[in-house]
Amino acid sequence: MAEGKSIESLVAARDLLKTSLDKSRALGLELDGMSLRLETADQRLLSLESAFRPASRKKCTFLAIGDHIDCAIRPADAVLKVYESVRELEHSLLASPCSNLPCYLSTVRKLEQALRFLSDNCLLAIQWLQGVIELLEDNGMTNERYVLNLKSSLSILQDLQSSEMKSHRDGGALSIAFDKLECEFKQLLTENSAPPAFDSLTECPVTKDACVASSPFPASVMQKLQAILERLNMSNQLESCIHAYVDVRTLNARASLQALHLEYLESPTLQFDDEQTIESDLERWSQHLQYAMKHVFEHEHRLSMQVFQKLGQEVWTRCFTMIASRTGIAAFLQFGNKFTESKKSPDKLLNLLKVFAVLDDLRSDFSQLFGTKACAEIQTLTRDLIRNVVHGAWEIFWELSFQVELQRQSPPPSDGSVPLLVSFVMEYCNQLLGDKYRPTMIQILVIHQSWKHEKYQEGLFTNQIYNIVKEIGLNLDSWSKAYHDRAHSFLFMMNNHHYFCSLKGTKLGDMMGESWVRAHEQYKDYYSTLYLKESWGKLLAPITQAATDLTAEEEPIDRDLLKKRLKAFNEAFDDMYKKQYNWIIPDEDLREKMCQRVVQAIAPIYGSYIKKYTTSITPDDSAHRYIKHSVQSLENMLGSLFQPKHRKLGNSKSVTTNYPIDNMKNAMTSQLYLTLTAA
Repeated sequence: MAEGKSIESLVAARDLLKTSLDKSRALGLELDGMSLRLETADQRLLSLESAFRPASRKKCTFLAIGDHIDCAIRPADAVLKVYESVRELEHSLLASPCSNLPCYLSTVRKLEQALRFLSDNCLLAIQWLQGVIELLEDNGMTNERYVLNLKSSLSILQDLQSSEMKSHRDGGALSIAFDKLECEFKQLLTENSAPPAFDSLTECPVTKDACVASSPFPASVMQKLQAILERLNMSNQLESCIHAYVDVRTLNARASLQALHLEYLESPTLQFDDEQTIESDLERWSQHLQYAMKHVFEHEHRLSMQVFQKLGQEVWTRCFTMIASRTGIAAFLQFGNKFTESKKSPDKLLNLLKVFAVLDDLRSDFSQLFGTKACAEIQTLTRDLIRNVVHGAWEIFWELSFQVELQRQSPPPSDGSVPLLVSFVMEYCNQLLGDKYRPTMIQILVIHQSWKHEKYQEGLFTNQIYNIVKEIGLNLDSWSKAYHDRAHSFLFMMNNHHYFCSLKGTKLGDMMGESWVRAHEQYKDYYSTLYLKESWGKLLAPITQAATDLTAEEEPIDRDLLKKRLKAFNEAFDDMYKKQYNWIIPDEDLREKMCQRVVQAIAPIYGSYIKKYTTSITPDDSAHRYIKHSVQSLENMLGSLFQPKHRKLGNSKSVTTNYPIDNMKNAMTSQLYLTLTAA
């Protein structure tokens, strides 16, 4: 009803203006005729001159302002016609859905153009009418009917302009049309955004081509989205669409990652006391970050660029950055930083190398996706993570030789076996030298040196490994002197030199060289000979002398002396066996070889002695009680020496020749942790 009254008022104003114009023109013609008659009667009707002087002035005034009236009425008439068109367009937009998007966008464009015309010309028409009225009033025409009509028309135009501007400012048809376009934009996004369905975490490996976050939009949908964006951008209504796009795509990206169960990323701390849990979290984080980068964020980056490409890079990079931030890229980076906050230990170095390897593998992805100014916050988080990883890894690696040296004050193993530190550090160096860690460690050293404005020197990495091995050797020399029994010390050195020989063919053995391995083989043989001489060689002295006495042909045989020497041997043997029963030779081959050598050194001589000893006494002689060990029982006892404890319990087939790093982590990690943190 209000719109109908407005149109009626506009039509009435236009009619009044036209009537005033016609009347002014007719009055002008009438005054022209009147002027001629007045001139004819001038001489005869001089008394009427004063009466006709105002009419003459009105005639001159109308002749002067006629053109101004025409110029004022024409734009006013045009404005009224455009107002009529606006009402028709508004009705069309309010009544029509967005299903026929090209037609709807065309109608919106026409309405904007009409409103722009009104904005540019309505005020001008009002100003011109005001000027004409002021001109008439200045010439004394204040109460004329046509002046009153002009004022009435002016008032109607002013009211219409005010109501029209208020209407569009407070939610008019154009605003409603924009809202409908935004809803259509969001609906198109929602209908064409579908995350992949995963039944379990195992169905979501990074390498599967099927794990694409969602398919690109069809061409027809992309065209509609871009058309809406272009229209709204030209109308300065783009922000609402940007927020709608970010909301929909963020939900889609989150749904794409939902099957990965990323709740652990929000954990305040890692379980630093559980190395297996840390490694599990690291492996899980690595796979999930790669999947998120290569399949979710990369897809959203590409999609944002395609949808908003006509609006410029600044727009689509801002959209993508908002999506990535809301989806949780920061949580991934912050969780990675937690590995740098764990306690300083050898295992931490390996974990940091894994973290760096993941980031390095994704370096080009990070650069491509987050290399713009819009991603400044993400870039800062990434740089902080890399800096913490590099510095933490360098610090632990560089302190390893010093930490090995600090262990020199600890006592050697009581069983004479290879110390856990030796096996752990050698296996650890082997890992660092392997293809999995060596390139990453060298890369970290190169980066750290560049941060110190120093050039990486070739061999810096291997020289540090050499230093670690050298400190291990010095530790062994120091530990061997801590044994009170020389035989125990020789057995200890034999075990360790044999362990170094076993490194032949490994990464560490190859780095140290063939001559290094051969030298340890020679040292192993040397210390094994010293061990046999120092322990079992001295034990043979009593029965060797007794055997010599028995072979002599002197009569009579001194039985008391034989008994005394056999008793001395038994006591020495039992004491030696008891003392060495807890000594260990970890390597099975070396253990069997040394047992054979001991048996071969003792059993034949002992057997010969017992045989001659028994022939020298009668069956009922009490001297039989001095034969404590048979040859077979003695061999069995000697063959049971040097066994690891689990072998002695009956698990004879589960002997480990070396100490794998996984079996030593708990003991050595805690031991080195104390020295690393104290440094």
